[in-house]
Amino acid sequence: MTPAIPTDLNRRHFLRAAFTGATITPALMSAAEVEKAISSDGQTFHEPAQDLPLVQDADVIVCGAGPAGVTAAITAARAGARVRLFEWRGCLGGVWTAGLLGYLLDFDKPGFAKELTKRLDERDARRGTSQKSICYEPEGMKLLLEDMCVEAGVKLQLHTRVAAAYKEGSRLTTIVTESKSGRQAWRAPVFIDTTGDGDLGALAGCAFEIGESKACPCQPMSLNALLVAKDAAALAPFIHGSDPSRQDGIAKEAFLAEIKRAGFFPSYSKPTLWQVRDNLLLVMMNHEFSVIPYDAAQVTEATIRARSEMNKIVTGLRKLGGPWAGIQLAATAEQIGVRDGRRIAGRFTVTKDDLIKGARYEDGVVRPTFSVDIHALTAEHNKEAGYTNRGIKVTPYDIPLRALIAKEVDGLMMAGRCISGDFIAHSSYRVTGNAVAMGEAAGVTAALAAASKRFPHEVPWTEGEAKLKQMGQRV
Repeated sequence: MTPAIPTDLNRRHFLRAAFTGATITPALMSAAEVEKAISSDGQTFHEPAQDLPLVQDADVIVCGAGPAGVTAAITAARAGARVRLFEWRGCLGGVWTAGLLGYLLDFDKPGFAKELTKRLDERDARRGTSQKSICYEPEGMKLLLEDMCVEAGVKLQLHTRVAAAYKEGSRLTTIVTESKSGRQAWRAPVFIDTTGDGDLGALAGCAFEIGESKACPCQPMSLNALLVAKDAAALAPFIHGSDPSRQDGIAKEAFLAEIKRAGFFPSYSKPTLWQVRDNLLLVMMNHEFSVIPYDAAQVTEATIRARSEMNKIVTGLRKLGGPWAGIQLAATAEQIGVRDGRRIAGRFTVTKDDLIKGARYEDGVVRPTFSVDIHALTAEHNKEAGYTNRGIKVTPYDIPLRALIAKEVDGLMMAGRCISGDFIAHSSYRVTGNAVAMGEAAGVTAALAAASKRFPHEVPWTEGEAKLKQMGQRV
């Protein structure tokens, strides 16, 4: 199903071809022109228009290279589409890599999820035998995703953020990106928003919801980190397993007791340690509450607070000595982990009722099984419980393709946590096993739509499913 891992020569040739792009010379303004561009009240600056280089070499453009985005891009390319993939961080994988998530949930899915697990195993880059919850090596994941994009022929560009979106009537036709190459314009028949926070959908004018209400309150963010221990075996009572078990809950409680003994009560009251490999550990033990994920100032403050808390706790644990002697904070995540962002309005909205009744749909693209997982919304809630399901029992349910297709903008799809759903449903389907399956569905649908000059909403899921089977991704 998948070609052999590319040689270094093939990889270098691909990277040269994929990353070639025009650069922009910044506009120059005189002092008088700058002064004139500032409004009389000093509150706005009129940016002068400029001509941008326009690239039209893709059938499908994917914005955001997290779990949903890399899957969508690779799948669309395998289905025959010419694909551009943009990512604002310095690596592929999003929360898996830049976010140091370290743990994959609801991953017992056919297709790309199964393939990814197999290839992690081939590289000895994961721990445990469970398909439902997987502990992996973030650096190994970075390299694997790059190799898979190279194999599929995806043209990817890192350090590049989508900055604007333009429509012709109701159809999205052009996006503008910003990077060290300046502002560049790109056109394609179909776009997929896999930014996590629904950035492309918002720029295109789509309606969206966030959090539990307009006032947010959003699920908290968490900054994960890698730790190095002198002897991970001595920390075994505090380490969460890579297979779900009762012992995992005991390990969390034991770890919390040790943090308390060091003189702290963490902002996440279910702190968790995982073993990545040998003496390399991964930790989640903080919450940042009610942060709007598309407010850069708020996210900056949250990141600084979280990193400070993380360092204080690790220093406190080290002072305990014993099994904690010599524990070191090796790296904090490049990107704070965001649970709750924009949910773009689609042609169908997944709701709490779907979870309760175990809804089935003819165009169901993935069947989530993960529980309702609402992390404490305030520091006060955290003292009572780190997370809750609010008494809702999930029956495995379908997410239909319609929830991945923008309602108000033609030619735009979504995959991952920015699809169309309510707050409760989102707290179940937001984990990355489901994001992968959504990316797979969006990728194949986008490729079929582009090839046949249709909109994504005109492509029946039976056609997409048949294509995935033909490609060997639903075996």
